[in-house]
Amino acid sequence: MNNINISCILNDIQKNHDPSLFDFADNKIAKTVFKFHKSLPGYEPTPLVNLSSLAKKLAIAHLFIKDESKRFDLNAFKVLGASYAIARVLANKLNLDKDEMIFNKILSRQPEFQNTTFVTATDGNHGRAVAWVSEKLCCKAVVYLPKNSSRARLKAIKQFGAKAFITDYNYDDTVIYANNMAEQNNWILLQDTSWEGYEDVPTHIMQGYFTLVTEFLFQKPKIWPTHIFLQAGVGSLAAGVLAGFQNISQKNKPKFIVVEPSGAPCLYESMKLRHGKPYRVRGDLPTIMAGLACGEPSILGLKILKSGARAFIKCSDHVARRGMKILGNALPGDESIISGESGAVTLGLVYELLSNKRFRLIKNELDITKDAKILLFSTEGDTDPDSYNKIIRS
Repeated sequence: MNNINISCILNDIQKNHDPSLFDFADNKIAKTVFKFHKSLPGYEPTPLVNLSSLAKKLAIAHLFIKDESKRFDLNAFKVLGASYAIARVLANKLNLDKDEMIFNKILSRQPEFQNTTFVTATDGNHGRAVAWVSEKLCCKAVVYLPKNSSRARLKAIKQFGAKAFITDYNYDDTVIYANNMAEQNNWILLQDTSWEGYEDVPTHIMQGYFTLVTEFLFQKPKIWPTHIFLQAGVGSLAAGVLAGFQNISQKNKPKFIVVEPSGAPCLYESMKLRHGKPYRVRGDLPTIMAGLACGEPSILGLKILKSGARAFIKCSDHVARRGMKILGNALPGDESIISGESGAVTLGLVYELLSNKRFRLIKNELDITKDAKILLFSTEGDTDPDSYNKIIRS
C-alpha cells in the first residue's frame, strides 16, 4: 500500500545517555508499586501472548504482546499509572508510609479525603482510569476531553461517576484548561505529562507502569527481548517501561523503539528538529490513534527516551489499521487479540518492517535479525467500539 509511510530517526544513546535520569526506577520502588496494584479489587496480571505463528511468518525467533485490554474492566493500561499516582497523593495527605500504601488501608480513612477532587485532560483511557480509581476510593473526578473526542469515550468515563466534558480545544490546550480549572477550584491535577514545576505526579504515573515490567519478569523470565517497541503520546508509558527495564532487571538491555502517529509526532520532531528539546506539534493532530494524539511531549518522558531509546519512528494511520486487523484475525495457532488503534500500531509497524521491502533499511538499522525476540504492548482494546468494528471489517 503506497499510503503506508514510516520514517525513522536513530538516536545516539552513548552520546545522550544520562544515568541520573533513571534514579526514579529501582527494585524497591517497583515492589512498592506492585504491592499497591495487587491490593486493588480485582487485580490480575494481564496476559502475555506468544504469537509464535506470526513470528515464524515474519522470520524472527519470538514475538510476544502483552494484552492490556484485560486490565481490570477498563480495556486499557492507563489505570496502572493513574491509580499509583492517586494513591501517592492520598498517602501524603494521610501521612502514610509507602509501605503502608495499600488500597484497603487508604479506603479505611476515606472520611479524611472524601472532598478531594481530581481533574485531568485525556484522550479517553487516562480519564477513564482516573474516574475508576476516584470512584473506588470515594473521591470526585472531573475529566476534560479534546474536541472531536468520541461520545463512546465520554460515556465510558461518566459511567464511573465522574463529571466529563468535551472541550473546544485540541489535546494540549485541553491540558492547559484542566490545569487552569485545578487552580481555580483547588482541585488536584492528575496529568501524565510534565512541565517545569509539575513533575511529581507525572513521575508517579511513570512509576505506576513499572508493574508492566514486573509482570513480564514473572511471566517469561527465560525469554529476554532483544527489541521492545513502545507507542507514545506524551511519552510517559514509553519512558516508564524503558526505565523499568533499564534499572529493575540486570539482564541485557533491549533496543527500545518509540512509535508515534505521523499526525502527532511530538517526540520524533523533538529529536529531529530540536535535538531532544521539546517541540510542540500544533493544530488538530489528525490521526485515528486518539490515545497518541498529543502535540507536546512530557519533559521528563522526552529526557528519559532521549537517554535510552535507540530510535524514534512515526508512521501513518494505515500501520495501526494493519496491526488491528492482524491481531483480530490471528494465524492458526496464535491467539486473537482485540486491539484498538493506539494499541495495535506497534504490531502493524513490526509487520511492515519485516515484510515490506520498502522498509528493509530501517529493519537493518534496528538490527532485527532472525534471532530477534520482540516484545510489544497492546495498550488498549476496543475503547471506541464503533471505530474498531469499522476498521476490522473494512
